[in-house]
Amino acid sequence: QVQVVESGGGLVQAGGSLRLSCAASGSIFSINAMGWYRQAPGKQRELVAAITSGGSTNYVDSVKGRFTISRDNAKNTVYLQMNSLKPEDTAVYYCNADIRVGVREGLYRYWGQGTQVAVSS
Repeated sequence: QVQVVESGGGLVQAGGSLRLSCAASGSIFSINAMGWYRQAPGKQRELVAAITSGGSTNYVDSVKGRFTISRDNAKNTVYLQMNSLKPEDTAVYYCNADIRVGVREGLYRYWGQGTQVAVSS
C-alpha cells in the first residue's frame, strides 16, 4: 500500500509565498520522477513542475523564476516553493510520484488528494 499526501496549501495575498510538501509512504522500492500539477476551476489539469530522482527539473513557463521544486530522497518527499504568487496561480495542487513497489514490479504513478491554493488580489 502506497500513500501520497500533500500539505501546505492555503490562502495568501498576491505577492506572497507558500511552500507545498508531498510525502510518499508505504511499500516503496524506489521513486523515479515526482511532480506537481494544478487544476483551476473550469480548466484542465496542467503540469506545474517536475523533478527526476537525479534532480533535473522542468517547469511550465508561467511559473519559471517564481516556483522552485526540490526533493529529499531520504524522506520520499517533494516540495514546491511558490514565491511572488499571482491570483492566476489559484488552483488545487496535486502531487504525483512514479513509484516501484518491488524490484520486479513496474512503475506506477500515484497521486495525492490535492491541496487548495488561493491567491487574493
